[in-house]
Amino acid sequence: MRFIVVDGLDGSGKDTQAKLIADKYLANGESVIVRSHPSEDNPYGIMAKKALLGHGKLDHIMASVYYALDVIRSVRVYKESADNVIMVRYLMGVAYLPMPIASLLYKFFITVLPSSEYMFFLDVEPAVLMERLSSRSEKEMFENPDDLVKVRKKALKLTEGWHIIENGQSLEDSQKKIAEILDDLDKKKSLKENLKS
Repeated sequence: MRFIVVDGLDGSGKDTQAKLIADKYLANGESVIVRSHPSEDNPYGIMAKKALLGHGKLDHIMASVYYALDVIRSVRVYKESADNVIMVRYLMGVAYLPMPIASLLYKFFITVLPSSEYMFFLDVEPAVLMERLSSRSEKEMFENPDDLVKVRKKALKLTEGWHIIENGQSLEDSQKKIAEILDDLDKKKSLKENLKS
């Protein structure tokens, strides 16, 4: 089984790239589950989304708490239910918190939640993100230039060991880079499995 993470800031193209990854493995006849957070099929995800549309400090705290519960629920329910489980917007939710707390929570979650070599962070310049987000009718609390700059800086500090994909480029270039990394990881995975048997 592959446990794949596609993370990044709002507007970075996570859902698009996750769908392309899913299509790659579906084309091989493998089963795929994609979980995007906050999700709309449980109370935690619904409450996280509602809080993200607010603007106060309480909304900030509630968004983080419900978001974390939504991710934990996805892991518990779907972790081993397909050949490929793709988690979208997974651990980088902590980057929206102040740095000392973000760092501590990241270390905690990376220890208790599943991780793998298949973890991608889609990096996009804040100005490009704002351009992409400008067409959205509902704005989340962090979708402004100042917060995007701060959150991106924190996220890049936390993603050591991840595959950083510059996703301000063309969709095809990013897709090609991700596909190359996936192919390389799959070869290594296959080799390890063959050595074990």
